[in-house]
Amino acid sequence: MLKDELQKLFSVEILDDPETLEKYSKDASIFTISPKVVIFPKDSEDIKQIVKYVSANKLSITVRSGGTDMSGGAIGEDIILDVSEYLNKLIDIDENSTIVQPGMFYKDFEIETLKQGLLLPTYPASREICTVGGMVANNAGGELELTYGPINKYLKSMKVILSDGNEYTLSSLNKEQLNNKITQDNFEGKIYSEIYNLLEENKELVEKARPKTSKNSTGYDLWEVYNGESFDLSKLIIGSQGTLGIITEAEFKLIKPKKHQILLIISLPDLKQLDIVVKKTLEFKPEAFECFDDQTLNLALEHAWDISANFKHNNRLFAYLDMISGKKNALPKLMLLANFTSDDKNEALKQAQSAKEALKGLNLTAEIKETDKNQEKYWLIRHKSFGLLMKYSKGKKASSFIDDIIVKPEFLPEFLPKLNALIEPYKDRMVYTLAGHIGDGNFHIIPLMDLSKEEVRAVIPELMEKVFKLVFEYKGSMSAEHNDGLIRGPYLPEMYGDDVYQLFKKVKEIFDPKGIFNPHKKVDATFEYSLKHMSKG
Repeated sequence: MLKDELQKLFSVEILDDPETLEKYSKDASIFTISPKVVIFPKDSEDIKQIVKYVSANKLSITVRSGGTDMSGGAIGEDIILDVSEYLNKLIDIDENSTIVQPGMFYKDFEIETLKQGLLLPTYPASREICTVGGMVANNAGGELELTYGPINKYLKSMKVILSDGNEYTLSSLNKEQLNNKITQDNFEGKIYSEIYNLLEENKELVEKARPKTSKNSTGYDLWEVYNGESFDLSKLIIGSQGTLGIITEAEFKLIKPKKHQILLIISLPDLKQLDIVVKKTLEFKPEAFECFDDQTLNLALEHAWDISANFKHNNRLFAYLDMISGKKNALPKLMLLANFTSDDKNEALKQAQSAKEALKGLNLTAEIKETDKNQEKYWLIRHKSFGLLMKYSKGKKASSFIDDIIVKPEFLPEFLPKLNALIEPYKDRMVYTLAGHIGDGNFHIIPLMDLSKEEVRAVIPELMEKVFKLVFEYKGSMSAEHNDGLIRGPYLPEMYGDDVYQLFKKVKEIFDPKGIFNPHKKVDATFEYSLKHMSKG
């Protein structure tokens, strides 16, 4: 038994009981893969020794922390390494930066940073249940990314254990430092040398492949590594889903969050002028610009009593009555939430008022909500509706496969009707809502489906192919925040073309020549393997 052999070598907790293996065979995706053992390392030294063992014994290792990955990135066949049990500490924090271990839950991390009046603004919607390591590994983002940019903008350095079993610090290097690394006669030097040569020899190809959207978490981030002056291998580890190495520490710079927020609610009866509305609103620089559709709103109204339990600034009964008062009115096709922030409340209000004024004459209604009390129900509908959908759709599973598409906002009036037309024929086999980050053109569509039925499972590859083809026609990305994993990895050649895909494969080979890190995800994912491991219930 693998557990017995490992236990003789390592003084760490190792489990292989049926209950544990069942728990770790699933993440938040539609896949099931049962591991052989689950290991809970206590420090970097444990991980280094385990990696060396795995490499010598032709096994594989998948790192896991929160288990909230929606693409199948946190499950694997051999060893699951759960870093959330012990590698979950905030190591250091000062007036503008922090060092944290990968297994620390973001909600706990944020409590500590806010004590210093600081924030890491790239948190995802799963901020209550995800870990910092998972955020980095997936290149995750959320509603504040519109203003503050992706997580790689805030990562100053990281410690990573590579496939030789040694720990390295990765950060931005100048030309002299890069040259020193390249001339090293060891595994680290080999990686620096080969990645540098790959980028130099394929400079035009790499730049041409740069995604045309504001967010992207597919492939490996080749276009961010080297700008001719600085060279930073950590840009490849971000978003790599543990396929290139194991993160043991991350150092972030932090921001000071704004003190006041004013919310502009925009209700659209149709999508005809959506591009104009988005463009005009963005001119006034909202910190966040979110949306949800009429199906989301209808769901919230049907289950208003449940949602009202989450109110913090309102009496529950009054909040409930306020919500259901909207039932008598025709529902808007799309609701947009533009959040304006400033340390000066009057400045935030002025921005919101100016945006509202700019929308005059368009076929819409716009309201300004100045207080937390008046803003609360809109944010709760945006954040809680999917949980309600799961709760009240018995026998159906949240099925993430077209859950994170993105196109430029100016294409939305054309793109969204075409998207709805593609999904419409499948409505008898799934229910879904549409919500997301309208300011980026990033939408989350997570259907609920009965995966015990073969004809329902067959919808997934069929609809994915159609939706991704449409996304690519508009120069979009199949994933802005949720990454490739098992579900989207097979589509990387279609999105980037074979030449760039081969560069991704080469990166994997350079970092992980024996293929020990999280196999069958991202660049070595295949349709055959992924479909074989789709859950059947």
